[in-house]
Amino acid sequence: MLLAIDVGNTNIVIGAFRGETLVHSWRLTTIRERTSDELGILITNLCERHEVRQSGISGIVIASVVPPLTGTLVTMVSDYFGRVPLLFEPAVNGGMPILYDNPSEVGADRVVNGIAAFEKYGTGLPIIVVDFGTATTFDAISAKGEYLGGVICPGPQISADALFQRAARLPRIEVRKPARVIGTNTVASMQAGLFWGYVDMVEGLVRRMKAELGGAAVVVATGGLASVVAPESALIEHVDADLTLRGLRLVWERNQPS
Repeated sequence: MLLAIDVGNTNIVIGAFRGETLVHSWRLTTIRERTSDELGILITNLCERHEVRQSGISGIVIASVVPPLTGTLVTMVSDYFGRVPLLFEPAVNGGMPILYDNPSEVGADRVVNGIAAFEKYGTGLPIIVVDFGTATTFDAISAKGEYLGGVICPGPQISADALFQRAARLPRIEVRKPARVIGTNTVASMQAGLFWGYVDMVEGLVRRMKAELGGAAVVVATGGLASVVAPESALIEHVDADLTLRGLRLVWERNQPS
């Protein structure tokens, strides 16, 4: 079995693969101060609870956008699983050409998503991947499988928190679809602005990206709010909650001796 670990700013997502099949996945809150022992206990307990035996794990691959936790996880894997993990480095071991001005600047999760999307949804057209995470990222993959670049925007929860922190009379709210666009109270008005403003931002950026890519592209969504936003947009064609984990599995396979 393979363990794939995606370290994001909000969550650490762990997936257990048997061959190409994702058999279990778990989500932990990202806490930068966690020690290798804390992570080791949490992850091994999750594995044991779902009968994923440590002795049956043949490899571990990690993608991280949280540098303070990268070394901690490498130590955890060594101490608790007795293995050296494969650390995904987009410009080194991804197998996807990166046409960013400085390839070392692009987030590992963005390239992993591109790898998985091109493998699964590549049809001879460019691909746009929208990842609804802490930040919302839009990534463009050429029809030839090259990472071209993209867009980074604040996620809706960041915007909601900013309203709460900067406007004295506005409450902290959960971002969700309101019943109407025209709110009749403060919370409903905030939810309408955040949700529908967010949907229209996504559609506007996707249209502009499609125009730069020649007018046609396959649009794939992943991340926490993908299943909520996608039904409101005619431009999103596929929702794939496990895209990043599946991309990490592909990275692992590409780095094994033939």
